[in-house]
Amino acid sequence: MQVGENDSVIIVTHEPNWLLDWYWKETTGKNVSHLIQDYLNGRCKLRMAGDLHHFMRHSATPSDKPTFVEHLLVNGCGGAFLHPTHVFKNFERFSGTTYECKAAYPSYEESSGIALGNILKFRKKNWQFDIIGGFIYFILVFSMFPQCNLVHILNEETWSGRLQSFSSTIWSALLFIFEHSYVSSVGSLTLLMASYSFVPSKLTRKKRAIIGGLHVLAHLTAALVLMLLMELGIEICIRNHLLATSGYHPLYDWYRSMESEHFPDPTGLRTRLEQWTLGLYPACIKYLMSAFDVPEVMAVTRINICKNGMMSLSRSVLIMYYTSVFIYFWIFSTPVVSLIFGSYLYICINWFHIHFDEAFSSLRIANYKSFTRLHIKKDGDLEIFTLAVDKGPKGLEVGSQVGGRGKRASSAQPPPEIP
Repeated sequence: MQVGENDSVIIVTHEPNWLLDWYWKETTGKNVSHLIQDYLNGRCKLRMAGDLHHFMRHSATPSDKPTFVEHLLVNGCGGAFLHPTHVFKNFERFSGTTYECKAAYPSYEESSGIALGNILKFRKKNWQFDIIGGFIYFILVFSMFPQCNLVHILNEETWSGRLQSFSSTIWSALLFIFEHSYVSSVGSLTLLMASYSFVPSKLTRKKRAIIGGLHVLAHLTAALVLMLLMELGIEICIRNHLLATSGYHPLYDWYRSMESEHFPDPTGLRTRLEQWTLGLYPACIKYLMSAFDVPEVMAVTRINICKNGMMSLSRSVLIMYYTSVFIYFWIFSTPVVSLIFGSYLYICINWFHIHFDEAFSSLRIANYKSFTRLHIKKDGDLEIFTLAVDKGPKGLEVGSQVGGRGKRASSAQPPPEIP
């Protein structure tokens, strides 16, 4: 079949390179452009694509210059999640032709408002991020545990003085990380490189470095603040004799005292049981109970490190200490890391118009669905209808009522045809 001189052509491609090329400042789809400009030569009235999960329609503005494509239409609203439209608000030129946006779904205002969900809902939608986020925060401040000189903060008489001492301690800890530490400095530099690489390459290297650096600085500052708050909490408990009052195993010591008092062993059965199990009988109970007394382990080990230094403790004790610190610090830090990362995505998508894929895929929005139907009339005119649903159904059960109340048909009825 040969395209006639007066025929009109619809070009359908998998992605809207007119938007993506403008966004990424690239030139792709050269074969399609060659077909449209050199062979069709103005006969392409409509170009359609999906891939971007929203709806946008642009029409060429009247001009004396030749127009290769009259209408540009994107409808990928059947995708797994939603893509923003406000990121592409400033698109207006393609192949030398000026275009005007006739429709956008969701609207630019709605799209910008949806991005706010990254601050409010990021952790709820992406709870798996807690696993790696809490671990990264612990690596950032690993070298800062324990903080032995916090008395000056607690001895301040005014809240302004405490805040000033707190801030100066944070600054000193930040300098210590890059000047003396090993684990925390390597973790910070690794995170900095990863953050720089995460920023889209459409920006200049300088802007990528600034955005990535500020992102890492926010996380590092938050991790240091949480570390210092946690250390201050332990210090206050120690000073008020709530922790570190009876060694590493106070719960086990209490258990043994209650056992000897209420369950005497005149036959020496417990001693023989300890010999038969090669010491496993009391050891298992001892260390199992210590797992339920993590704050005491942290406090006692912290005091020993501050008095005698890190080298005075065995490797097993240090492993137990850092494991205890990690458990509490991970719980403490996970809400903050999600909040900061979600805020980063919100700022980037609304201020810099970057991370449009990451910022909206993280929200997993199943609404704003639509489909496009084309109707060619007998006279050759083309009608295009796009039907949209703002909110999709949840918990949908397909079937028809048969045989009384509460029973569903085994096979679903086909939907009625749309005229």
